[in-house]
Amino acid sequence: MRIRYLALSFFLLICSLFTLAAEKKFAIKDTESSTHGSQAAGYEIVDTYQYPNFSVVQFNLAVLSHYSYLIISGTDAIIVDPGRDISAYLSYAKQENLTFAGCILTHSHADFIAGHMEISHAANCPVYINEKSQAQYKFTPVRNGSTLEMGGAFLKFLETPGHTPDGTCITVSSVQNKETPLLVFTGDTLFIGGVGRPDLLEGKVTASSLASNLFDSWNNLLAPLGDSVMVFPAHGAGSLCGAHLSDKPTSTIGEEKNSNTYLQHKNRSEFVMTVLSGLSDPPQYFKFNAAINRQGPELIQWEAPLPQELTPSLQISDPAQFFLVDVRNPEEYALNHIPHAVNIGLRGRFETYVGMIIPWDAKMILCGSLDDLREALSRLHRIGYHADIITFEQWKQANLPIASTTQVTPLDLHQQIQAGTAPIIVDVRLPNEWMGLRIGEIVNFPLNRLIQLSTKLDPTQPIVTVCNSAYRSIMAAGILERQGFKQAMNMKGGTEAWIASGLPVYGFDTKKETSPSPASIAQREIILPERICANELNRLIIDLPGTYDLVDIRPADLFIDYNIPSSKNVDIAALLNNPAYLTGVGPLIIACRDGSLSMAVGGILSQKTKRSIKVLYQGINAYWEISESYNPLGSMGALPSNAIPSLPSANIPPANAPQSNTQPTTPSKPKTKSAGC
Repeated sequence: MRIRYLALSFFLLICSLFTLAAEKKFAIKDTESSTHGSQAAGYEIVDTYQYPNFSVVQFNLAVLSHYSYLIISGTDAIIVDPGRDISAYLSYAKQENLTFAGCILTHSHADFIAGHMEISHAANCPVYINEKSQAQYKFTPVRNGSTLEMGGAFLKFLETPGHTPDGTCITVSSVQNKETPLLVFTGDTLFIGGVGRPDLLEGKVTASSLASNLFDSWNNLLAPLGDSVMVFPAHGAGSLCGAHLSDKPTSTIGEEKNSNTYLQHKNRSEFVMTVLSGLSDPPQYFKFNAAINRQGPELIQWEAPLPQELTPSLQISDPAQFFLVDVRNPEEYALNHIPHAVNIGLRGRFETYVGMIIPWDAKMILCGSLDDLREALSRLHRIGYHADIITFEQWKQANLPIASTTQVTPLDLHQQIQAGTAPIIVDVRLPNEWMGLRIGEIVNFPLNRLIQLSTKLDPTQPIVTVCNSAYRSIMAAGILERQGFKQAMNMKGGTEAWIASGLPVYGFDTKKETSPSPASIAQREIILPERICANELNRLIIDLPGTYDLVDIRPADLFIDYNIPSSKNVDIAALLNNPAYLTGVGPLIIACRDGSLSMAVGGILSQKTKRSIKVLYQGINAYWEISESYNPLGSMGALPSNAIPSLPSANIPPANAPQSNTQPTTPSKPKTKSAGC
């Protein structure tokens, strides 16, 4: 009884924490919301990894999901895939008394302007890049098998085309044991949970041929490196250079073999088709950045004073002449802004959305405070954009027209939906976000295609835009205003605020339901997951296969050692963050070692979805025990695992959902009980 009481107490604590998090607008964890802090706009050190005779320092620029690295041996350092604003690297080098011995580019990047010219100029060091890059600046060419020594570190270059023809990975070993790589920098070839997209070259080479090259790069060069070799990619979750990237900063070759969805396909054609499916449209600025990186970006005067402000005039608000971007926070923008300005706030993925929405050749004007404008101009250098500036105070002092954006609260919008008086509601998230979790039967026009899709709407009708946190939806309302819509509104706080208000959400298979009563909204009903015992689960496996999804959240190596028939190994982070798991016809059953962790996870998921969530009571331990006590004459015990065929579930999340497919066809019990059971 004491064990049950402790488990229940732990679960209720988790639920309470989740409820508090929801009220603070963190109910939906996505890579968008994670970049809304000011710290995300600058380079941060993720960690320092120590190896014999050398170390690796990993930097992260969260707003671009960009990882860059310093390889350090003694007082020498080599930088890998630096960003254009190199001050963080220079500061670290000065602090540690380091000298730059070189700069390595894994390929000609498309999503940001690289810092190879900046670091080469500042440190007078060579730039190493694949000879196939067609670079037009001075560089030291490398090819497959090229090597480089720096102190105690031995670097070997591998040509790994796939994302681009000049894709390159670099293994690093100790000079004492050169043939045993300890880590590999994979650039955009291999990500944690994903691979580099092969569709960025626009007709120069087909995406399918590059995907085929990627298949060979993995199977012939990366997979044979050894399961313990650490993987350091150039991007993490949120990057548009691939799909379904994990937010884990590092992995190993072995972990990727077991958990990376793309790498489970051993057949070339299946691999190619999987890589090509589900890719979002790349931002239009990618092709321009790739060309600039090949040409050699011009050096930037980072300490240059702000340009002179423009003189306020009605021309500034003319969409036919200028693209006006307001960089203030959404609340300030909604209250009042220059007519036809689009809000792309600095506290978010400012660079990415500028590059996604603003045409490369547009005459851009930034509006905000002087401090905001200084930061915005500096960050625009990361993607090669330039702009003029004006402060909102100067515009107001000129007594020129001012616009505002109506903010609709979730409760008001829900009441309008129930009364049948709601405006057209446009969800501007990506299709997979919208399908996984939405506020009702509403239209989905993704932000990156909103300008084109807005032609399907009547500009005289009221429109409300919606996203997860309102960062994208306030941007969308501005785009619609710029397109001539007279009543473009925004749902304040986004879907996060909707959930925090206790309002219903819908998934792929759900039907529209009646609104909860005001009393139930105020009381914040908490739905707990059901418990399913081992015997009940066993009967379900035998009698009703294919009517449920069974996920095992233990580490992959423990799952391989012993697992329940028809179960799938799923990382906890993927289960909590991927909306695909919130939908399905049958129940989602969660299992862990002893039931405690799965109970906590089930409690969180139960607040997000109306899908039936069940938790295996006492976990894999209990299922093991009934397997041990199997009675062939007909007891309630489990059939031996080799007698139960592994049957596919009817509602397994889509192939692009991050999960581990390490399950053997017919799992069998180990000879001795694993410590993970």
